[in-house]
Formats: sequence, C-alpha cells, structure tokens
Amino acid sequence: MRDLDLGHGITLPASALRGTTSRSGGPGGQNVNKLETRVTIEVDVEALPLDTAQKERVLQKLAGRINREGTIRVTSQAERSQLANRDRALARLEELLREALKPEKPRKKTRVSRAAKRRRLEEKKRRGEMKRLRGSVE
Repeated sequence: MRDLDLGHGITLPASALRGTTSRSGGPGGQNVNKLETRVTIEVDVEALPLDTAQKERVLQKLAGRINREGTIRVTSQAERSQLANRDRALARLEELLREALKPEKPRKKTRVSRAAKRRRLEEKKRRGEMKRLRGSVE
C-alpha cells in the first residue's frame, strides 16, 4: 500500500491502513470463484495524523461511513484484479478524507430586492383578482 496525501501538507502513512481481500460476488466464472479480488481498506479515525478539530470534522462529515469501532471502511470489487481494486479503494478513501477536511465556505447573507418583492406582490394581486372573477355572477 501507499501513503495517502490528504492535502494541506497532511500525509496518512500506509502503516495506519489495514487491507483485507475476499472473493468478489457477481458473474465472472472461474476468476471470481477462485481469486480474492475484492479489497477492503480500513483506517481507524483515532489513528489519523490530524488535530482534534480535524478529527471532529471527519467524524461529522463521514458519520454514515464510520462503524461502532470508529473505523472508516472502503471496499472495491469493480475490477478483475486485486491490484486495480486496491488502487481504486485507496483513491476513494483519499478522496473521502480530502472532502471531509476541506473547509466550508461561509454563507453570505442575501436579501430579496425591493423590485422582486414588488413583482411577487403584483403577481399575488393578479392571481387573487383572477380567482375573484371566477365567482358566481349576481
């Protein structure tokens, strides 16, 4: 396995990752039945070389992917070779962690323009008038 570059000068060493292989499912004949091509990569969130705030961010952003033991698990079985699946799983894990560590842009408050308010009220008046005219004739 290789080290993962998480951006911002942060590198996750390969020693922190655990990789396991198993047999892939689905069609594929003898290749699927005989070879262990599915690759699962796990990393413990507490073992990540991050400060407390960054770990909290990862725990919050990837809450759906973190199990009870506090590990993130990524599996790949799309390719026919174990090596290709391992590379794909590592790339996915790297991408997930990079996205989780990316700081969010602060939201800029905006206001509805005076002209937009006027147009909305005029449209409401037109609708109301149209509905009023549908009423019974006296």
